Amino acid sequence: MVEQLTGLDSVFRALGDPSRLAMIERLSSGPATVGELAEPLDMTLAGASKHVGVLEKAGLLKRTRRGRERVCELQPASLFAARDWVQRYSIFWNERLDALEVALENDR
Repeated sequence: MVEQLTGLDSVFRALGDPSRLAMIERLSSGPATVGELAEPLDMTLAGASKHVGVLEKAGLLKRTRRGRERVCELQPASLFAARDWVQRYSIFWNERLDALEVALENDR
């Protein structure tokens, strides 16, 4: 359980930055080089590479060398794990809020 939370912690931390979110969004339409990820964000290649490293450590993307370029590809398993965690707590809170609504209606 602790290992999973540590993995999720790195995923949520990685997704907490707008530039990295934009990179994930771009990669959802297919592989891209680090330069292609940097271009719309108006950042240096070195800056983009640091962001890509954070995403890679969180298991959100995979970087491979193709000639002189580094190509990034989305790895959705970590996103699915984060989605499942959020969904589990969403169900928990929806049940609690439904019970509160019933209690408030019965109090009237």
